[in-house]
Amino acid sequence: MAEESTSPPRAAAKRGTLLGAVFLMATSAIGPGFITQTTEFTVRLGSAFAFAIVLSILLDIAVQLNVWRVIGVSGTRAQDLGNRVLPGLGSVMAVLVVFGGLVFNVGNIAGASLGLDALLGLNVKIGGAVSALIAVGVFASRRAGVAMDRLVLVLGVLMIVLTGYVAVSSSPPVGQALRQTALPEQVDFLSITTLIGGTVGGYITYAGAHRLVDAGISGPERVGEITRSSVTSLLVTGVMRIVLFLALLGVVAGGATLTTDNPTAEAFGHAAGAVGTRLFGVILWSAGITSVIGAAYTSISFLSTLSPSLERARSWLVAGFIALSTAIFLVLEQAPTTLLVLAGALNGLILPVGFGVLLWVAARRRDLLGGYRHPRWLLTIGVLAWLLTLYLGVSSLSGIAALWS
Repeated sequence: MAEESTSPPRAAAKRGTLLGAVFLMATSAIGPGFITQTTEFTVRLGSAFAFAIVLSILLDIAVQLNVWRVIGVSGTRAQDLGNRVLPGLGSVMAVLVVFGGLVFNVGNIAGASLGLDALLGLNVKIGGAVSALIAVGVFASRRAGVAMDRLVLVLGVLMIVLTGYVAVSSSPPVGQALRQTALPEQVDFLSITTLIGGTVGGYITYAGAHRLVDAGISGPERVGEITRSSVTSLLVTGVMRIVLFLALLGVVAGGATLTTDNPTAEAFGHAAGAVGTRLFGVILWSAGITSVIGAAYTSISFLSTLSPSLERARSWLVAGFIALSTAIFLVLEQAPTTLLVLAGALNGLILPVGFGVLLWVAARRRDLLGGYRHPRWLLTIGVLAWLLTLYLGVSSLSGIAALWS
């Protein structure tokens, strides 16, 4: 795909790129996987799921503040940092992220198809194929970077506004959710790991930071812009997670039973009638198409720097990645909702590998950061988050195996 010049962009273009990076990460983190996962676990755990929501937000803060700053200050993508730390390590990271991104992108296509089914009544396979063609069209544009930035921004804002409306309509028990945040009646490791994987695992970890590097917004002198962008992305994802959970909790707490193959659409219908079902279609399709774009862009960004020929073929690789994801979705017999939950869990297992490499760079390789000294407090919370993701990943292995079977 065509990228912006690495020279300092003009003010308006720079703001657009910064917002694009913010919403590329945010919309990837609040994609159809997160929406489906939130529905599944809200039905199962009720208000107790508030604990997992808050924990995912706290972990997101610890991970993203470190990732954006290390990649942004170094001006180097994660896999290239990995190869400089230990030759071949970055290539292993690339394989893991691309594999996870492919699995997750099948889920993204599935989510987009479910959205069009709720909105227009389209067959899910037709809806998935149409959504994939639209995503390929974005990358086929001469100004692919600008087109991507604008699309994820508009659809990201739309998702938050519409979900907020449904949350108000469902009248959730906010007080009960607040109590469960601190003292949950039940803690489910699989739900926590799946949620983390769907919001900060795999390719999602690197989406925004890689976008800044590709646009030339990097270096120790840009640390202020990099930090502000990462904080903004965290605020956007946090708001969306909370309002979606509250929208679903209001329905579940009201006694509704979700029995269809598209439980989130059914929940939105309970909250706001026929209009709610249509709004869900818009929200899920928006989440799906932006996540397809984010997964393809970020996954290929891990491959393209491994070889000059791959960099030259980047646009074709992005299109091929989307096409392969769509083909798998069209032939796979696994139910879309189960696939989305599985993809999030897999990405949760991938997270500790790449994140650990970046923490090592922050702690021991100032030469890769242009002499920049990474804040000790930030490194400390990053290490604590890494240990927790490692523990959660191991704890959820048996649950993931049961889910797939």
